[in-house]
Amino acid sequence: MDSILVKVPVTVKAKLTEKLRDRIQGELEENLKNVNLDLQQLDIQEKRDTEAQAGDLRRVQMVHEQYAVERQKRLDFKQETEAHLEDLKKLAIGAEITQGQLERQVELKVGSDMHEVMNVEVLVEDDKVIAIRG
Repeated sequence: MDSILVKVPVTVKAKLTEKLRDRIQGELEENLKNVNLDLQQLDIQEKRDTEAQAGDLRRVQMVHEQYAVERQKRLDFKQETEAHLEDLKKLAIGAEITQGQLERQVELKVGSDMHEVMNVEVLVEDDKVIAIRG
């Protein structure tokens, strides 16, 4: 066997433009709004569930613990989202940000340079591919 087809990752990066910054900022702010609503809803549900179990202290404690776990997940997400928003504000226009990964098929042959095959990036600006780096 002299060759084989393999899938390798391709990093997708975007050049930060005002349009992209506005889009990402809008998504992050929407996520913050949604998580705040989720937190309010959790408080309401916890109060209802606690009142429903008022006669059983053990069950009330279990309800509080369950809601504490859910609340912490949302608070962690909120903190992470706020940090992303702050990082976004610090980035200069033209900065390259990683947006994800794709896969591509490559034919490897005896003697292929693995470094060259594995390190491929696609650079996008306003949804248009502007460079493919290898």
